[in-house]
Amino acid sequence: MQIFDSHTHINADQFVGDLPAVVERARALDVTHMLVLGDNKRTNARLMTMLEQFPHIFGAAGCHPEDASQYDKEWEGMLREMALHPRFRVIGEIGLDYHCAVDHRLQWRVFEAQLTLAEELGLPVSIHNRDAFADTYAILQDHQPALVGGVMHSFNGDAQWAKKFLALGFNLSYSGVVTFHGAPEVREAAQVTPLSRMLVETDAPYLTPMPYRDRMNEPGMTRYTVEYLARLRGIPAVVLARQTFNNAMRMIESGKQQANEN
Repeated sequence: MQIFDSHTHINADQFVGDLPAVVERARALDVTHMLVLGDNKRTNARLMTMLEQFPHIFGAAGCHPEDASQYDKEWEGMLREMALHPRFRVIGEIGLDYHCAVDHRLQWRVFEAQLTLAEELGLPVSIHNRDAFADTYAILQDHQPALVGGVMHSFNGDAQWAKKFLALGFNLSYSGVVTFHGAPEVREAAQVTPLSRMLVETDAPYLTPMPYRDRMNEPGMTRYTVEYLARLRGIPAVVLARQTFNNAMRMIESGKQQANEN
């Protein structure tokens, strides 16, 4: 069995000094591939080093909505430079977060600027959405014709929102949240998501799946989310693992040609 953790932050401070062991623990649980996301100069630098060290790690970077006030031409230039690497495949995570105090209009401008950049580079996007379903949907709907695809990271909406984002052509990625007792709406969404459009992730070091919520999350724990979703859907875990692995590879391959040309 091969599992693809489609959203992880093992370039975060929590993993400094432990990275080789983290990767080995993941492999021991059949998590062989990862999309690692950078969100500032420090984590971006670590990401680029990882791309040289680990052939089954792919890269993504973007300005998180919490940091929208910091996005400028220098940050955009940094993303353009990172996109030159052949295994840098995604712009993200980008989007809207109305749980934080950052001005909504500023978040919109930065979100749209990065969507435009992704369109120009021909790269898919990883979307962060917290308490902002309607505005996130409206902005993506406006940009959908020019985007090459992407994923709603750690999808936390209900079945109706799942159907709306699926109709825009997005994949839906499920994290440990789907295992939480207080998230029945996410389980309903997972049940209506076609297997051909489903991804799995950890969002490590956050969102550790049940029954391990007292531990820091890491990529290997994608295995437990795969097993939970397989039980929910009534299929063997190996089938769900294979399908979500192929879906993740298809998404990152959608940006390969442009990445190689840059």
